[in-house]
Amino acid sequence: MDKNSVYRTNIIGAGEVGSAISVDMDTNSIHKTNSIFWDTKGNEILGATSLPNYGAFVSEEKCRLFGDVSGKKMLEIGCGTGHSLQYQGERNASELWALDISEKQIEKAKQHLTACGLSATFICSPMEEECGIPMDYFDFVYSVYAIGWTTDLEGTFCRIASYLKKDGVFIFSWSHPIHKCVAAENNMLVFKKCYFDESWYSVSLDEGTLTLSDRKLSTYINALAKAGFVIEQLIEESDDEMMQSRYDNSDFAKKAKMLPVTFVIKARKL
Repeated sequence: MDKNSVYRTNIIGAGEVGSAISVDMDTNSIHKTNSIFWDTKGNEILGATSLPNYGAFVSEEKCRLFGDVSGKKMLEIGCGTGHSLQYQGERNASELWALDISEKQIEKAKQHLTACGLSATFICSPMEEECGIPMDYFDFVYSVYAIGWTTDLEGTFCRIASYLKKDGVFIFSWSHPIHKCVAAENNMLVFKKCYFDESWYSVSLDEGTLTLSDRKLSTYINALAKAGFVIEQLIEESDDEMMQSRYDNSDFAKKAKMLPVTFVIKARKL
């Protein structure tokens, strides 16, 4: 995996505000744009963040959110190239399932798991839609830098709750909304957009185009509560050892020392 991939994932933020174009919320159009992005240039532009990394400067090795997954049934939302599935399979999960909007990403994940001697059940579908995933079946549902792509957060969380057994665990990470608002300029942190602005926008990067919305942290928390989850942990602090190990003096690393760039939530189905 590209050593910079966990940092490239975070580039969609304040630095791109000047080039972002506001767009209307149209589910079909957004799905089409984003599936094309991941079918073509997605990995080249954003890299591929996967476990044990949750994103920039946050890792499962330090957070220990999963615990022992031996014999557990696991579903990944937004499986990408399959490296997180490999991580869980090598820790003796009993079943691996995976959902992704991109057929090309699923092809890559299948090839990767086969090379690792592992297998999974793959489904190509937007995460918001009914797609045949069994209900009340999984011990864990998890997502590494994928949940933020949904066009219907509340609906997605309700679907995820339906997939989980009672007391099942949902763990997901995404780019921190404060990071999306603040840019590093001339050794200063400068607000470039309103934290409360959740409107949809389109950005063109390296011949690829994607469409996103920057949701408030409270939007995620309230949607989880509405779907019947109780939050057990919220992690938003960058790990000092991870930053020091890179000897990174970039604006991004300096920013990460001052404010959160990644957040991770562990929630349990009531």
